[in-house]
Amino acid sequence: MNARPPIPMVVVGGYLGAGKTTLLNRLLANAQGLRIAVLVNDFGEINIDAALIRTRSDDVIQLENGCVCCSIGGRLAEAMLAIADRDVRPDLLVIEASGVSDPQRIAQIGLLDPAFRLNAVLVAVDAATVHDSLRDPLVGEMVRQQIAGASVVALTKTDLCAAGSAAATLGTIGTLAPRATVLEACDGDLPLSVFIDAAMTTPASTGVLQAHAGWPRPAPHAGIRSFAYQTGRSFDKARLRQALLSLPVRLLRAKGLVRLAADPRLHEVHVVGGRMRMRSMPHGEAGEFGGFGEFSDSALVFIGAFDAAGADAISSSMDSALA
Repeated sequence: MNARPPIPMVVVGGYLGAGKTTLLNRLLANAQGLRIAVLVNDFGEINIDAALIRTRSDDVIQLENGCVCCSIGGRLAEAMLAIADRDVRPDLLVIEASGVSDPQRIAQIGLLDPAFRLNAVLVAVDAATVHDSLRDPLVGEMVRQQIAGASVVALTKTDLCAAGSAAATLGTIGTLAPRATVLEACDGDLPLSVFIDAAMTTPASTGVLQAHAGWPRPAPHAGIRSFAYQTGRSFDKARLRQALLSLPVRLLRAKGLVRLAADPRLHEVHVVGGRMRMRSMPHGEAGEFGGFGEFSDSALVFIGAFDAAGADAISSSMDSALA
């Protein structure tokens, strides 16, 4: 089959005023030549976010007037199909959800079409006001649901936090989204590798947050890294699924090609935010994962916020899943 490789997709969510548009504008400003298409939904008849983002990109599609995951879900699907049908596809599709929608449901819409591959569900959280929002009887459950569905939490406005509140905020995020990678987004700055497989360069202002008082500046090793695991052996399917969904590290995503003991076909695997997709691949469709020879071996790449000890833990988890 000569199917085109899927378009990487990131859903950006977060409650009203959390800084989603700032994150997107910083991404577009630092795109390093990537073609990025942006689908923007705003809760109202006038899409202010789309106008703001259009100053950075010519490829902005706006969907107004409602929650993108319910009242205009059909229009979202139509817009995505139009993007997939382009002669020249974008290198990345970013969907900015409205502040009152569920980004996880939007991600599920995108997963219905193999033309797209979910890279992250990124939720912006206003570190200064998140506890007030969670206590609000009107919107608290919605904010809780947004955070719980994240694979990446971008903490914004940390400079406005009261002294000593960092540990409480991080504790809350850790309880609501225990599998999410938590990053501080100073002025919307995040590593490009959060959105797309790119050089693992981390802006100096961005680091993995640690649970202690104050918003720490990162150590030189902090940030996003990748780890590759290869083996000539086959995996037990059930144990592999369990291992991938219970990795003891902060994982952005994992992807690769594996062989299973019960099925000789090559299988494509993607893991994002506690969700896993595995499918058998028709012969000749492995071109997207170039770099692993002829795929006689299983090969998986893990991208996340972990150190050398974390990479060893990943390796041990994968070893335990071998047939």
